[in-house]
Amino acid sequence: MTASTATLSPPAAKRRPWYLTLWIQVLVAMVIGILVGHFAPQTGTAMQPLGDAFIKMIRMLIAPIIFCTVVLGIAKMNDMTRVGRVAIKALIYFEVLTTIALIIGLLMVNLWQPGAGMNISAASLDAGSVKGYIAQTQTQGVVPFLMNIIPGTVVGSLAEGNILQVLFLSVLFGAVLTALGKAAKPLIDILDTLSKMLFGAVAIVMWAAPLGAFGAIAFTVGKYGAGTLVSLGNLLVCFYVTCLVFTFFVLGPICRICGFSLLKLIRYIWEEILICLATTSSEVVLPRMIEKLEACGCKPSVVGLVVPTGYSFNLDGTCLYLAAVTVFLAQATNTPLDLYQQLGLLAVLLLTSKGAAGVAGAAFVVLAATLSTVGTIPVTSVALILGVHRLLAEGLVPTNLIGNAVATIVVSKWEGALDEEQLARVLDGHSRKV
Repeated sequence: MTASTATLSPPAAKRRPWYLTLWIQVLVAMVIGILVGHFAPQTGTAMQPLGDAFIKMIRMLIAPIIFCTVVLGIAKMNDMTRVGRVAIKALIYFEVLTTIALIIGLLMVNLWQPGAGMNISAASLDAGSVKGYIAQTQTQGVVPFLMNIIPGTVVGSLAEGNILQVLFLSVLFGAVLTALGKAAKPLIDILDTLSKMLFGAVAIVMWAAPLGAFGAIAFTVGKYGAGTLVSLGNLLVCFYVTCLVFTFFVLGPICRICGFSLLKLIRYIWEEILICLATTSSEVVLPRMIEKLEACGCKPSVVGLVVPTGYSFNLDGTCLYLAAVTVFLAQATNTPLDLYQQLGLLAVLLLTSKGAAGVAGAAFVVLAATLSTVGTIPVTSVALILGVHRLLAEGLVPTNLIGNAVATIVVSKWEGALDEEQLARVLDGHSRKV
């Protein structure tokens, strides 16, 4: 049994009363949060610190967990050639899937036309409300993105929680430990113990998940409630449908080809999906995803590489968001985009979408950077969707999460690092093999 799978025990979970199951508690908390946000908007908005506190508690553990998981995964492989092979397979898969996501996003928004007839003038929008986001676009680009992967200091990267920087350090240190051979065993044992401690801390913090879900959803509904839904409801419905199309008509067939059911996988990670929906952040469940993917038969060495890398490069939902919202803003502001311009937009998005990793404001900042790069769509038009960005995140974040779960299982299967019998047993709800 690995350090990260030790906290998962389906037989123990079955002995719990149904009302103590985490997903039930999170779901009830979300319902209460929606009611509070709707009927008492000011009270709902005041609940924001509960959601923020939960997210901060999880995020403080993410960087050291990624560091320990990746370093241990590489060190225990004892073969840097295999590490490189896994990384290349994962990156190829990520690039193909994110490209498909961008194409589907463009197709759906062109067919649905959610912004047609809005006739918004860029001059009428409040540029001041998005001034901070637009200012951050100056730091976006291929060279700044690549330079930002290298941390200023070792401790600084762990303190700031920049996933790409932590990955860079983890791969570097993991490679060194592999080269040291037997001399590295004492340090590997220490990291193994530290990993157990960190995952134990995550298990404690997750008890606060229902409270965090309540605060986050109450704030969202209280601040961006019914009025926003009515004004931009067509965009929201279009985007949610686009996420469902990608999930079931792209990820679904991939799962079938690899011999497992997408619906069963979704049921298996249902608690994590609900937490993502409530907090609009997939980072808060990263440690639990590592646990669950190891528990369902994926080798820890592969999980440790693919999951953190996927959180940086396999952002399927974010790609759907960027493609759909960019064309929506063009439609809303009557900015013409012909086929060649949209192909050029696709090429730009292939680059800018990778810049979402480690960026404060993530998808929204990258959206502004994309508009700035394209040049034809007014950058200030992002103010139009500022009020619904968090509601759009309700679709993109779970899509990112499901996409990374599928990617990890697929890459594990390609690498011969998947126990398919255990996967089938766990997805069917039976006890896993210890």
